[in-house]
Amino acid sequence: MTEAEQSARSTRLSVFPLPGAILFPGLHLPLHIFEPRYRAMVSDALSRDRRIGMIQPSGPAHDGQRQPLYELGCVGRISEVEALDDGRYNLILEGVALFRVLRELDVSTQFRQVEAELLIAVEDETLSLGRRAALEAEARAFADRAGYAVDWDQVGRLDDQSLVNGIAQIAPFDAAAKQALLEAPDAEERAELLIQLMRFFGRHDGEDRVTLQ
Repeated sequence: MTEAEQSARSTRLSVFPLPGAILFPGLHLPLHIFEPRYRAMVSDALSRDRRIGMIQPSGPAHDGQRQPLYELGCVGRISEVEALDDGRYNLILEGVALFRVLRELDVSTQFRQVEAELLIAVEDETLSLGRRAALEAEARAFADRAGYAVDWDQVGRLDDQSLVNGIAQIAPFDAAAKQALLEAPDAEERAELLIQLMRFFGRHDGEDRVTLQ
């Protein structure tokens, strides 16, 4: 990519670092916003372009520094908002595009902002028939072990990309595993990683989260 092309796709984003939460383009993420700095972020977003960058911290803060961030996140657009009387918000974010952090900006706002490169999404990714069948079978077993109620008829009507990304977004894995799913280069590799993680979860019945080293 040329410098001019990267510049054309770069944007300033307010970011919400939230461990264990990822968002994919085309999917939705409900959020309850209560901390003052993120209430300020939402108010700012509503007055401008309604965009918030969802991204995970990559580790703990050290020596008074802010938590480091993973490189990859997803831009969400506020599609629904409920402003509560005490200043809190209930939101639904709709995933717009993945982004890569180029640098963190020095800002005076309570919330963090970055310069980010928006990534071009690959649309209508498909799985092989065998991979789709294996993913659905493993998802059924995973849901049964966890006691989740799932409308499998509705699941069966999802296209491959929505199925893979939907499971990746809601599955109760740890932050590193969720990030690995977000960073998988395509639906086939993301589906294979999901299958491995769900099988791992099944072999660790006493644990409520999956850890990916």
